[in-house]
Amino acid sequence: MFISFEGIDGSGKSTQLSLLREWLESKGHAVLTIREPGATLLSESIREILLSTKQTITPTAELLLFSSARTQLVEMIIEPALQDGKYILCDRFVDSTTAYQGYGRQLNMDQVRQCNYIATRGVMPHVTFFIDVAYEQAQQRMQFTPGSSEPDRMERSGREFFDRVRDGYLQIAASEPQRFVVIDGHREREAIHADIVAYLSGHFLIETT
Repeated sequence: MFISFEGIDGSGKSTQLSLLREWLESKGHAVLTIREPGATLLSESIREILLSTKQTITPTAELLLFSSARTQLVEMIIEPALQDGKYILCDRFVDSTTAYQGYGRQLNMDQVRQCNYIATRGVMPHVTFFIDVAYEQAQQRMQFTPGSSEPDRMERSGREFFDRVRDGYLQIAASEPQRFVVIDGHREREAIHADIVAYLSGHFLIETT
């Protein structure tokens, strides 16, 4: 089963992915956790380029770099893991590109969708959890995260950009309600985790005891 987590930077999606991994493993399931961009040598190298503040990257180049990292991840990691019957938990996937490059950078949406389809080879998550938080709270969380470093290139994009990204996620949710699940991220992490477990247990019959 393929599960992705989405949200603006500082939403807490990575925390929820870790909590779900621990819960699934406690039930005896084999779990693979990956991040985007990343998980392969090439994809991690592209990640360094994309997040570095040392150079300017045009929106179209950004789109193509994310897509290149994704197709490597799909072919080398995700497709084999799905064939092995593993639970795959992915920190961001193709919806990030739709929200960030499509809505956030305001690129041509038809071209974004075409790049997404090529990069994913049609592979999509069975369910996507969007941890929805306001920009102000996300920024506050990032400032007080222990060991946090200086904002990366994407994190420096500004409020107007992230407002467009959040709105983009909500539009994806409205268009794909069977896959895309909006979770109120303004609550305590345990309450958010409980909602995620309840959804998976109710819709995919994953045992809870």
